[in-house]
Amino acid sequence: MGDTEERIATLLDEAAETHHRVYRITDGADDDWASWYADWLLNLSALPDLLGFSPIRSHLVHALVQLDRDYTDAPTDQPWPAFYAAGLARCSARRGAVARGEQGVGKRSPR
Repeated sequence: MGDTEERIATLLDEAAETHHRVYRITDGADDDWASWYADWLLNLSALPDLLGFSPIRSHLVHALVQLDRDYTDAPTDQPWPAFYAAGLARCSARRGAVARGEQGVGKRSPR
């Protein structure tokens, strides 16, 4: 895991601890956890600086939910913050490739 991924994983650990404190009355249970994490990560952490851009909140919520699904389905013993951090770093790398105009990256079909 690279330095950026380690720093993102640390932020995710911090978000988890904070979320658990905020939702202590429900023992951390929160069906809308991804929205809370996205808000905290975008507004109260260094995530945008680490990614090199500030994701749209709904995109980050979607990424977190997808990473949760992927982690649940993955045969891994990797801690979830490291797994999610790698996924968020990949999203950042793809965004950079699109910004540089690299072929075949970020193409969408017409709506």
